[in-house]
Amino acid sequence: MKLVNIGFGSLVSAGRLVAVVSPESAPIKRMTQEARERGVLIDATYGRRTQAVLIMDNDHVVLSALTPEVIAGRLEGGERPGAEEEL
Repeated sequence: MKLVNIGFGSLVSAGRLVAVVSPESAPIKRMTQEARERGVLIDATYGRRTQAVLIMDNDHVVLSALTPEVIAGRLEGGERPGAEEEL
């Protein structure tokens, strides 16, 4: 099982990850609010601004303070040069 660091020492299973999206669009904001109401929202931002929304295969939604690009780089197996270091 491959785990991906999504910031502040929080990890998610790469095999269960369906999508990593920006939180800016109305449909993603709506999805986030519905997940919060259903009790399946996991906030891993530690009080920081949400930069990415991770959609899992078990219908959970995870919020991260890292950008989707940084998370994608970590999924590919390495850090990109100049990428944000652990927040």
